[in-house]
Amino acid sequence: MPEILKQTDFMKGSVILIDKPLDWSSFDVVNKIRILLQKRFRYKWLKVGHAGTLDPLATGLIIICTGNATKDITKYLNLEKEYIATICLGKTTPSYDLETEVNQTYPTEHITRERILKILPQFTGKIKQVPPLFSAKRLKGKRAYDFARRGENIEMKPNVVYIREIELLEYDRPVLILRIRCGKGTYIRALTRDLGEALSSGAHLIALKRTAIGGFKISDAFTLKNFEEKIKYL
Repeated sequence: MPEILKQTDFMKGSVILIDKPLDWSSFDVVNKIRILLQKRFRYKWLKVGHAGTLDPLATGLIIICTGNATKDITKYLNLEKEYIATICLGKTTPSYDLETEVNQTYPTEHITRERILKILPQFTGKIKQVPPLFSAKRLKGKRAYDFARRGENIEMKPNVVYIREIELLEYDRPVLILRIRCGKGTYIRALTRDLGEALSSGAHLIALKRTAIGGFKISDAFTLKNFEEKIKYL
């Protein structure tokens, strides 16, 4: 269990590792941490920010910075991330995850472990990736998901992203579990889409957990409940 030193001055600056729960936005976590600290230490105001968004349907590691440490957020944003992705083959959704309903089904009988291992290397290194329309990427001054939720088709231009490695952890058709180490700007949902297509099928993400950011690990993170209990004794 991680520790917070008694000498921590959250106003001067601190870095807090949180294991974000399902259905919480990154901003929900920031607001929760701010409220807890302001109440506990009677701060009139405390600057709190996060270093890298996680979708509400994703869980796992998020770096929270307080006080003067918020000036260092950019350096954390540029660190590599590690994810555990659970993928359902044979079905697609418009958002490439569980935010939207299944819209098409495909065969999966031909997808073997050997075939997956053969195609994974083509998704490592520097690759071009088209971001999901259901994403926070800005287009014409708005978030892409604003267009998607109105049913508008907007062309998403590909970005060059870097994926260091992809490891096959488990395959029990149609469910596939991967460990992915990647650079800034990589969309695991888009990787899921492209992986399904490469396997002559379809795919969507059914669970995503961020397990590391640079040298920071999920094992060193607080749950929100743990954090709330810990600061009571500071």
